[in-house]
Amino acid sequence: MPATSKKMIILEKVDSTNNYAMALVQKAEAISGQGVFAMEQTAGRGRRGKTWKSQGGENVILTINNQMHWLRVQQQFQLSVAVALGCFDLLSEYIKENIKIKWPNDIFVNDRKAGGILIENVIKGNLWQWAVIGIGLNINQENFDRGIKAISLKQVTGINYDVVELAHELIQTVTSRISQLESGKFTSLLSQYNENLFCRNKVVKLKKDNIVFETQIKKISSTGELITKDVVERRFRFDEVQWQGV
Repeated sequence: MPATSKKMIILEKVDSTNNYAMALVQKAEAISGQGVFAMEQTAGRGRRGKTWKSQGGENVILTINNQMHWLRVQQQFQLSVAVALGCFDLLSEYIKENIKIKWPNDIFVNDRKAGGILIENVIKGNLWQWAVIGIGLNINQENFDRGIKAISLKQVTGINYDVVELAHELIQTVTSRISQLESGKFTSLLSQYNENLFCRNKVVKLKKDNIVFETQIKKISSTGELITKDVVERRFRFDEVQWQGV
């Protein structure tokens, strides 16, 4: 049986914390703000069908269920901003520099991937009922698959961490940012998001329709579009472009 509290369910092993959390929503057993944490995840996934691999017991593998009746379906990106800042806040408690938010859903430290976010939604008609917020953060893992530019908190600080305790802290930082969003502070949140945007004002390579091009990252719009500039200003939606070489 999982260890269960109002704030977090702790599982030894699960296919996906998002699957487990979504099942709670579908059975009307979900508690808004409650996390589902797993020591080991056998079928973790990221955006665009990618898999999320994590060594058992080494990292934070967490999903937070949150009721979303107060935000319109068209405002889904606003939640992404709040969640990314919640992840940023947690890491900022332990390291003080080189933490960046990589559009649209990654957390980078020292130009390497330290975590990722996958938000799945329950929408009925025009009503956004629940967000199932999946977060993976590399904490104590030191060996990653070849070819993956990843980094963990331990690799930066040299310290081994209690991943369950960090999961509790992450629930607090993420739900705090969501509360700020609910209280109408999105403009401030977006400003902080852009202040910490990965590669802001740098020229990067992106790929669209099998064409690779160089452009300068400027900011993210209030609707979640990536705004860049080269000979002209460009705007890109989620999944319209892919990063190259990062």
